Amino acid sequence: MQDDLRLENRGEEPADESADRGSDKRIRVLFLSSEMAPYAGTGGLGDMAGSLPGKLRQLGLDVRSVIPLYRSVFYGRTKLDPVMENMEVPLGGQFLKADIWKTEEEDGGIVYFVDREDLYDRPNLYGQDRQGDYYDNLERFVFFSRAGILLAKQIGFRPDIIHVHDWETGAVSVYLKTLYRNDPFFYKTATLFTFHNLGYQGTFPPERLSTTGIPYSYYNPEGIEFWGQMSLLKGGIVFSDGITTISPSYGREALTPEYGMGMEGVLNKRNGSVRGILNGVDYERWNPSRDPHIAAVYDVGDLSGKEICRKSLLDEFGLTVPGNRGFVLGWVSRLVKQKGVDLLFRIMDRLMGEPVVLVMLGAGEYSYQKQVQAWSRETPGRIAVTIGYDEKLARRILAGSDLFILPSRYEPCGTVVMQALRYGTIPVVRRTGGLSDIVKTYDPDTGEGWGFRFEKYDHEEFFAGLHHALSVLESDTHRKRIVENAMGAEFGWEKPAREYVEEYRSVMKP
Repeated sequence: MQDDLRLENRGEEPADESADRGSDKRIRVLFLSSEMAPYAGTGGLGDMAGSLPGKLRQLGLDVRSVIPLYRSVFYGRTKLDPVMENMEVPLGGQFLKADIWKTEEEDGGIVYFVDREDLYDRPNLYGQDRQGDYYDNLERFVFFSRAGILLAKQIGFRPDIIHVHDWETGAVSVYLKTLYRNDPFFYKTATLFTFHNLGYQGTFPPERLSTTGIPYSYYNPEGIEFWGQMSLLKGGIVFSDGITTISPSYGREALTPEYGMGMEGVLNKRNGSVRGILNGVDYERWNPSRDPHIAAVYDVGDLSGKEICRKSLLDEFGLTVPGNRGFVLGWVSRLVKQKGVDLLFRIMDRLMGEPVVLVMLGAGEYSYQKQVQAWSRETPGRIAVTIGYDEKLARRILAGSDLFILPSRYEPCGTVVMQALRYGTIPVVRRTGGLSDIVKTYDPDTGEGWGFRFEKYDHEEFFAGLHHALSVLESDTHRKRIVENAMGAEFGWEKPAREYVEEYRSVMKP
C-alpha cells in the first residue's frame, strides 16, 4: 500500500531511493520514542531515548530520533528549524496534516518533531491526573508512528533499523510487516522493539482497529488480538525482528506468569528471545561535581558539598531531622502501586518513630497523591511532598538525601537508583527486576557493596530492611565507605550502547 503524500519540503533533500546501502557501512537507525530527555519525559524511557542515540553515534552509527512536538518542547528553549509542512498522514480512513521540525544536538545528531497541535499541544504527555489517560491516545500514537515512517521516506533516510519503544510505537513494527512489506524503500529495514514496562499494554476495543489502518486479518491470536482487545504492545512483540528490555533480570522475569502481565506466553512464543540490556546513566548530565542545580558541587574525594546540599534541602522544605543523628529519605518516583507506595503507607506511622525526614517528588494515581499530601499537612517539619516532576528538584533531592527508597512491586530497570548512586545517596530497594542488577548489598564485614535490598513484597520486610540500613549507617566508617562505593559504581551508557550495536547487527537484513 502506498500513501498519497502531498507536502512542501523545507530543508531536507530526499535521497536517491535506488542508492546502494552496501556502499555505506554505517548502521542507520531511526529511533522512534514517545518521549526523549531533555525535550519531554516522565521517566526511564525519556532518559534512555535522550542518552542512547548519542552513545551510538560515538560508536559510528548514524542515528536520527523522532518524537511528538509536545507543548513542553514548543514552549521550551529548543531551537526548532522547519523541515516540511502539511505532510499528510493516514488516520482512520482520512489524511491529517502534520508539520515537521528539527533540532541539531551538540554532537551533530538530529531530532525530528512531529507537530500536530490538536494531538500534542497538551499539559501532559499521556493524560491528566484525575481523568486518567487521554481518550484519544490511540489516535495520537498511531498517527505519530505512521508519521515517523513517512518522514524517513520523505527525507530519504533509509534505516537499517527502526528502534521503537513500548506500545506507543508498537504499531511501527506491525506497519513494516503489513502495509509497507512491499515498499522498496523499506525492503531491508528491520525493527527492534524495546519494552520498558509490560504493565502498559496499549489495549483498545477491536472496533477501533480501523483507526490504525492495520488490516483486520491481523486481528487474531497470532497477531494483535489480546483477550478480546487489540494490543499494540503485543503488536510490537509479535511483529518486530528483535526484542529487548531494559535489564537482564526483568528480561527473565517477563517470561514468567508472576511478572509477564499476561504477555509471558506471547514472549515465550518468540522462543524466549528477549534480550535484557541494562540501561545506563548519562554521567555528563547527572554529575554532582558539576551540577549547576544543586547547592554545592562535590565528588568522591571531597564530600563536604553533599552536607551543604543536605542542609539546603532541609531548609528549602522547612524540615528538621529529629535527634542528634538522623537521616534524610528521598523519593523521586511515580506515585503508583508498582513503585510500592502501598508498602510505604503501611509503615508510615512506625517510620515517623525513626530519626528521619522524608522528601517526596512524584505524580501518579490521584488517591495516592491526596494521601501523601495529607501526610505532609499532618506531619509538618517531617514530610515534604511535591506533586509532579521537576528535574531540578529531583537533583536537589538526590544530592541532599542520605537514603533513597524504592520498594517496587516490580521494576523493569530503576534508572533513578543509578542516578542516586552517583550522587552518593544510598538505595533501599526490593530485589526485583533491574534493581537486582543495579544494587549490590553492602556487607559491613568486607566493606563491599553500595545499597540495601529486601526480598518479599511485604511491608514488614520493607521496614526491617530500612531499619537495618539506618543502623548500619549510624557508623561513620560504614557511612563513608558505602557512599564512596556508591559514587564509584559504574553504570554509564558505554557498555549498553555496544550491546545494542550487537543486537542491531543480529537482526539486520542482508
